[in-house]
Amino acid sequence: MKTRISIIEDDGPTRQILTEIIASTPTLELVSQYERCAPAIKALPEEGPDVVLVDINLPEMNGVDAVKQLKVSMPNTQFLMLTVYEDADHIFAALAAGATGYLLKGTRRKELLEAITDIRVGGSPMSSGIARKVVQSFSRSGSSTTGRSELDTLSPREQSVLALLTKGYLYKEIADSLGVSGPTVTTYIRRIYEKLQVHSRTQAITKYLQK
Repeated sequence: MKTRISIIEDDGPTRQILTEIIASTPTLELVSQYERCAPAIKALPEEGPDVVLVDINLPEMNGVDAVKQLKVSMPNTQFLMLTVYEDADHIFAALAAGATGYLLKGTRRKELLEAITDIRVGGSPMSSGIARKVVQSFSRSGSSTTGRSELDTLSPREQSVLALLTKGYLYKEIADSLGVSGPTVTTYIRRIYEKLQVHSRTQAITKYLQK
């Protein structure tokens, strides 16, 4: 089954490059493309793409705010930021809004396709420099009382699932590690999201690392 992709990008040449990459990849299908957020927010919930590639610097509304709105109505869709911004403020704003991955523009075709594959199986792809900034930020931030309080609401098994998620395990690998079925893992993860009041793997991992 093909992975269905939508694009929110106002730069014509960049949008064309992404379109060509998707069109030339047999495992991908281009669902739609938008230059602005407003029409995307209106149409995407009905179109139901698997992955949305989103720029941050967009006219009228930025991509972070768009993801925040769309994630509420599209909880199962993965949002992959593809942007020029590599500062901590933009990175964490995007992740907090519900983005599951964060790549810099200029990422090579192979890396972009690997990121789309990764995000579809539960991964949180980031450009290497972005990942380092995330780790460094957590190292400086220390503990978070709020994060700890919410984590305390998780059952021992839910905490085990979240720990494995943080280590980068895929759902199937978590199931094999804990000796449970795939649907059971999905149920645990849904409960984790509810208890931590998050909408994505990245947000859950963020709260775990801040403990």
